[in-house]
Amino acid sequence: MKRFLLYATLVVGSVISVFPYLLVVLTAFKSQTQLHTTEPWLPGSPPTTENLSTLLGGEFPSYILNTLLMTAALTIGQLVFTTFAAYAFARLRFRGRDVLFWLFVATMMVPVAVTVIPLFLIMRELGLINTWGGLLAPYILGTPYGIFLMRQFFRGLPAGLEEAARIDGAGPMTILVRVLLPLCKPALGTLAIITVISSWNSFLWPLIITSGDESKVITVALAALKVGIGVDYTKIMSGGLIALVPMVLIFIFFQRYIVRSVVLTGLK
Repeated sequence: MKRFLLYATLVVGSVISVFPYLLVVLTAFKSQTQLHTTEPWLPGSPPTTENLSTLLGGEFPSYILNTLLMTAALTIGQLVFTTFAAYAFARLRFRGRDVLFWLFVATMMVPVAVTVIPLFLIMRELGLINTWGGLLAPYILGTPYGIFLMRQFFRGLPAGLEEAARIDGAGPMTILVRVLLPLCKPALGTLAIITVISSWNSFLWPLIITSGDESKVITVALAALKVGIGVDYTKIMSGGLIALVPMVLIFIFFQRYIVRSVVLTGLK
């Protein structure tokens, strides 16, 4: 009986979790008339691809490309610069290392909204408003969370490996690239997955720093669909479906790393 109740609870929880995504898919293939004449949980009869064709035939593909470029740049930058910073905090010895590290990590306690205005003012003084530089600059050099994650992983590696490499004449860069990084694939995969998801879903900063179509990302484009008096929810859901597909594909192909990221970070 207990097992039955457990599985029943899991099924109910799964249905509740999946139902919003099902509504997105069903609504994306409905016309405006079908949206108001059929139940939300029923498909349109017949399904229509007009909404998807309208979006993909306009500027939406360029917004998808912009989002892909932003996500790729932020992920590569995060992996490279975070790894260097984490290695310095974990393995190199210099005065004030631990104090500097914990002060840096303490910035995670500051809400993102608090830093938006100062960041915007800095970007304005640098002439980076509505540019790719302004869009990427605040996050491409690494984040406190990523540095903390990689630093803890580096500290968990055996010190004997590094000492043996030093005896063979290897310098810090050689030790990092040839000895430690091959052992850091789980942590790097975790950091990459987290960065891809957060970058793809980023909304507040792209909304504030960009105003033209040249660097507009898909989340901002989706928000722009809800304007005017009459809101076309079928088109919004179609845009949501387009934005959802890459995340679903990432989940399908990288399930192992996503599960590992949950284990390493404790995220839920």
